[in-house]
Amino acid sequence: MAIYQNQAVIRWSRRLVSSYRQWLGEDLLSPTENDQRLAQNLFKAPFVVVSHGTQADPILNYGNQTALELWQLDWHQFIQTPSRKTAELVHRDERETMLAQLSSRGYIDDYQGIRISSQGKRFRIAQAIVWNVVDGDGTRLGQAATFSQWQFLD
Repeated sequence: MAIYQNQAVIRWSRRLVSSYRQWLGEDLLSPTENDQRLAQNLFKAPFVVVSHGTQADPILNYGNQTALELWQLDWHQFIQTPSRKTAELVHRDERETMLAQLSSRGYIDDYQGIRISSQGKRFRIAQAIVWNVVDGDGTRLGQAATFSQWQFLD
């Protein structure tokens, strides 16, 4: 079974897309009534989509195929990775500042920074959108990011 066919992934995909629409007032993907199709389209999108939960040290809980390839991880490795480990140690303070701004506004639409793959490949992301993932009552369930611009530095 493909990752995007898992019921938990289907539900989370819908939550990612609906939260994006709530904060930014636009669609992350072309709207579809079918949740399975939405999950498949999100997973196979040519841009990065990642998210993490609300733990004290948040763990990644979603990465589409583009993200998995960029960070050089398979699904099971990815969803066990602390979110902070996607940034080099020297860039983690910058990431923490961004997350604090996000908490007060709900989203950021112009984030840029240096990230690192599991194999040590450094890359700069630009024009990333980061948003809070919420449920129907507005309870924060995590944070997500999307970007389509990156450049390898090494």
